[in-house]
Amino acid sequence: MPEVLPPLDIEALYRDHHRMVRRRIRRMVGEEHADELVQQAFAQALARRESYRGEASPVAWLYQIATRTCLHHLRDDRRRAALLATHGPPAWCRPDSPSTAEARAFLRELWARLPDELAEIGTYHYLDGLTQVEIAELLGCSRRTIGHRLEALRVRVRKDAEPIGKLHVSPPY
Repeated sequence: MPEVLPPLDIEALYRDHHRMVRRRIRRMVGEEHADELVQQAFAQALARRESYRGEASPVAWLYQIATRTCLHHLRDDRRRAALLATHGPPAWCRPDSPSTAEARAFLRELWARLPDELAEIGTYHYLDGLTQVEIAELLGCSRRTIGHRLEALRVRVRKDAEPIGKLHVSPPY
C-alpha cells in the first residue's frame, strides 16, 4: 500500500518560497502581472495540495505549478496580444537568446502554439538550463522520455522554422 502523505502546508510554502515563485513568474511574463500570477499559482497549489505525491520536493512541485501558470497565461491570446502591444517582448527572453526581434517574435509565437508538455519541457531545458535527468526527476518520468520529447520539440521547431529559412530577401542594391 503506498504511503499516504499529509497534505502540504501551503501557508508555510507561501511564507518560505513566494519570492522564488515571483522571480520565476517575473522572468517568464514580466512584472505587470507578477502579483496576480503568484496568487494564481498558490491558489492552484492550494487546490491541488492533496495531489502532491512526494516524488519531488514540495519546492520543485511549486516551481512546476508556477511554470504551468505562466505558460497558460502566455497562451491567453487576448492577454498576450495586449501585453505585446503595450510592452513588447516578454521578460523571459534571455540575453543569450536570439538577438533579432524577428527571431524572438518567432520563438514567442512558437512557444505559445506548442503542446503544454513540450512547452514545459522546453522551458525547463532551454530557459532554465536543467538537464534531462533533472527534468525527468521533476516530472516523474524517465530521462529517456525527456530525451524523446526534446527531440520532438526540435523536430517541431525545425518544421515550423522551415518557411522562414526559405524566404529570400534580395539585397537593396
